[in-house]
Amino acid sequence: MRIVTRPDFDGVVCAVLLYEAESVTNPVKWVEPADIQKKRTTIRKGDILANLPFDNRCSLWFDHHYTNRINHSYKGVMKIAPSAAGVIFEYYQDKFKQDYGELVRAADKIDSADFSQEEVRYPEKHPYIMLSMTIAGMEKNDAPYWDTLVTMLRKLPIKAITDRPEIRKRCASVIERNEKYKTYLKKYTQVIGQAAISDFRSFEKAPHGNRFLVYSLFPETVVSARIFYADESKQQVVVSVGHSIFNRNCNVNVGQMLTAFEGGGHHAAAACSFHVSKADQYIPEIMDILVKNKTN
Repeated sequence: MRIVTRPDFDGVVCAVLLYEAESVTNPVKWVEPADIQKKRTTIRKGDILANLPFDNRCSLWFDHHYTNRINHSYKGVMKIAPSAAGVIFEYYQDKFKQDYGELVRAADKIDSADFSQEEVRYPEKHPYIMLSMTIAGMEKNDAPYWDTLVTMLRKLPIKAITDRPEIRKRCASVIERNEKYKTYLKKYTQVIGQAAISDFRSFEKAPHGNRFLVYSLFPETVVSARIFYADESKQQVVVSVGHSIFNRNCNVNVGQMLTAFEGGGHHAAAACSFHVSKADQYIPEIMDILVKNKTN
């Protein structure tokens, strides 16, 4: 039996809960949604799939993404909710030996982007938010760190975790990265209508940081799109789209929209990944939909 989940804070908390509720001894298999959608990873009988699209080879499935809904039977729960961790917590509510309520509430808050301006500008004042920003899914070599976080969150309170020297070091790095990211956003973001378009394809490795900063920097916008290459080979383009969490006037269901471009996700946050040969067709079409801001 394996836990297969996504390397973000929700995925980490999913793993915490599943280790506590099920008899899992194998290490977590960390994958991205596109790995499931494009059959780039092997799912096998006995796997518990969480916070990811469905694969009919798994034995249990838990998810909360709008575009991952299916019409056939399966074992587990698919429910539109603030986090996949919350779905799992409710499913196994009588099996936990300790109270993970605070951790699940943090996952709900973070994955649903229920933040204030103050929390976006000063995440270092909010331990769970700060910790979540140390998890960067694009850093594949960080899998041992994600595993370590799962182990710590199963046993330790948040302060004991954030007080650890290795965690403090990562948090300091995040704060520095966010400041640099703010500079990149100001330089490489174009506001078209009410859409903020950040194109990082000129970078060998796309800059990343607090994904909500763009809404604070460009308060007149209702939606943002970040365009970048998936890796150094520049063969796959990623477009990540999200509604502003402060100016909630975006009418586009971005998860549904991006299913037409080899992606998907939530109503208010989603992404797609496609071969570079399709960029000249896909990107203008996506941008046109966002700029028009019509209900789909």
